[in-house]
Amino acid sequence: MSLEDKLYPFLSVYDRLPHGIKWSLGFAYRQLPIAIRRGENYRKFKVLAQDGESWDTNQIEEYQFHQLRQTLREAQEYCPYYRRKFAEAGFSADKLQSAADLENCPLLEKRDLLEHRDEMVSKGVARSARLYITTGGSTGIPVGFYLEKGVSRPKEQAFLETMWKKGGYFDGARMAMLRGYVTSPKVNGQISSYDATRDWLLLSSYHLTPEKLPVYLERLERFKPDLLYTFASTALQFAEYLEKSGQIWRLPLRGVLCSSERLTLPQQKIIQRVFKCRVYTWYGHSERVVLAAWGRKTDIYYFVPQYGFTEFGPPNAEGLREVIGTSFHNRAMPLIRYRTGDYVRLLDNDSPAREYPWPAAVEIAGREQEFLISGTGRRISLATLNMHDDIFDELYAVQVFQDAPGKLEFRYVAGSNFESSRLQQIEKGIRRKLGDDFELTMRRVENVERTPTGKQQWLVNKVQ
Repeated sequence: MSLEDKLYPFLSVYDRLPHGIKWSLGFAYRQLPIAIRRGENYRKFKVLAQDGESWDTNQIEEYQFHQLRQTLREAQEYCPYYRRKFAEAGFSADKLQSAADLENCPLLEKRDLLEHRDEMVSKGVARSARLYITTGGSTGIPVGFYLEKGVSRPKEQAFLETMWKKGGYFDGARMAMLRGYVTSPKVNGQISSYDATRDWLLLSSYHLTPEKLPVYLERLERFKPDLLYTFASTALQFAEYLEKSGQIWRLPLRGVLCSSERLTLPQQKIIQRVFKCRVYTWYGHSERVVLAAWGRKTDIYYFVPQYGFTEFGPPNAEGLREVIGTSFHNRAMPLIRYRTGDYVRLLDNDSPAREYPWPAAVEIAGREQEFLISGTGRRISLATLNMHDDIFDELYAVQVFQDAPGKLEFRYVAGSNFESSRLQQIEKGIRRKLGDDFELTMRRVENVERTPTGKQQWLVNKVQ
């Protein structure tokens, strides 16, 4: 097991230590060899992630089949839930001849994790080797599951760092993190802290106001980060404050890494214009089932074949397909054919823009729970309002609020260069997408509602 995993249970104790002691301990920890800090598996996964980018289709198919068969066999042997479900479906891991045979394996729902988690835990992995994690995701439903200590977290870090390099990251890069981190619960509390274990500056997104912008800029300019690691909505908020105050971003950045929120083209343009570097984003989730990220040159999401096995459900009326994944390398609690509830629009197989022979999507459209209810009872995916033109340019944030069928409020935060004369064009474009059984109200706001962790909410739906 890695030293990082051994120390993980004591993280809350470390966070409460005085600054000087934390700095000394963190600095000493950072001087240790990476193999000790993150374990031998980190290096193995780093090699796999890097070398895998040049694999041809035969190498990919061979590796995925090997991992699938191993995952299925161990689940069948050591996990009571899968043993029972496989038998009920007439499926046997031993009869798997190709990845295509996985279609005969039963699907896994989120509610299965809630109702049968203990049966999914592998009897072949010691309790001490399991790490319990919970996530609410965008659905707000808390789901608990187990990762494998010394494997799951080093793997995640290795693959993330490999992806981040396409967005400007390099080993040893200084990061300024501005993504929901709570530095102080007090309104006038500290806006930043320093993580000496990683050489990262942690900034609070909860205290970011126009009045405190000079303090944020002072901390950032003193720290001199190589990259910003943030929510898209927080980067937009920062950019808005800069432009409204007539200031410019003076630090040279290698990139802005945005995750955990959907990033629209207009948002991307604003962030890149203000921070003068590429914005880079990816798709993943706490369950560690599948992982996708933009390419080196294109803004296309490529699903990493060495990370997990990805399938896609049938297209819905809008051409969107659900992401279904099978985890690799987590013996503690494998997730097999897990329905993520996330929908994507796939890239054409013969597209000249394709960089890798991997499953690819041009759009991460959102969750199945993100739908609108019309006056006549129609259910419309929020993805319908994804605009692929410049209609939302100069809007820092948009949000749809619904508290009754057929009634919508389109909330928007206008950028400094936004012209109110464009409202009519925006409203017309939205109405064209919705149909005539909606009442639409346009409302300008200073801020949109966020989740408790600071993420921007695209849809606030009060319809029961």
